Amino acid sequence: MMNKTGLKISALLLVGALATGCVNTAEIEATANRAAADAAAAASAAEAARASADRAAQAAAAAQSTADQALSAATEAQACCEANRESMERMFQKSMSK
Repeated sequence: MMNKTGLKISALLLVGALATGCVNTAEIEATANRAAADAAAAASAAEAARASADRAAQAAAAAQSTADQALSAATEAQACCEANRESMERMFQKSMSK
């Protein structure tokens, strides 16, 4: 009779240990799933940040191109102004020497 009681207690302990093991395995699996979901969310956020940075770089390049064009136009206008001033000075000098 002692053997049967001991066997029953051992069986109950084994079932309890297995149930605890299953709970721990389920907790580990849930934690792993949460970690995988967090990693996927982080990867998605990183990709969105990269795309945003690419758009910002493109906008900056477009702005730089516009600024370069404006500088070129201003330089041309300044050169034209200088040429006109020199021409007017020469005309004034000619008119004064007559």
